[in-house]
Amino acid sequence: MRADAIRNHERIVGAAVLAFEEIGPQATLEEIAARANVSVITVYRRFRSRDQLVRAVFDHVLTTELQPMTAIHTDDPWQDLTGMLEAVTEVLARRRVIISLAHQFVTLANESTQLFVQAIEPMLRRAIDAGVVRPELLPRDLTVITVMNLATVHPGDPQGEDRRRYLALLIDGLRPSPATLPPPSPRDFFEPPGADEPSP
Repeated sequence: MRADAIRNHERIVGAAVLAFEEIGPQATLEEIAARANVSVITVYRRFRSRDQLVRAVFDHVLTTELQPMTAIHTDDPWQDLTGMLEAVTEVLARRRVIISLAHQFVTLANESTQLFVQAIEPMLRRAIDAGVVRPELLPRDLTVITVMNLATVHPGDPQGEDRRRYLALLIDGLRPSPATLPPPSPRDFFEPPGADEPSP
């Protein structure tokens, strides 16, 4: 893309992030265009449908707010891992509308989740090698923990006390234990139904 097209793309996506979170999923392309200080035609030129804009917004949150947290690498693998889970939960708790919009598109949600799972795998491997977490943990386990914790987010807890309490409880379950976890199901938790069925 040309430099001006890149700038417009970034302005539109940035405006869409704020519009969705402040107005809700009903935010219109006209409202987003006004916030980005561009014409609606420019929005349609960059994103041919609302679905494409939602995808760009979710990808923006993933690449700029979530994935950088998975790149933290210090001499404390336990703190790296648990700090990442805490930070990711805080971001997603603020982006509930965007996450809800993304989940309307099963393929988008699944693809983005797989990217996140791949990003956290090296961090989990370091923690396993250091002996600070259960050796049978899988990257998908951390994603499920995040989803479970987000279920505690509710309007009556604006300070996030519940999500911090229950995340601490979930994190404690990551520590090594004499009891081995039961194996997971063959189907990934985030795999859409029918994904492993042969085509007719």
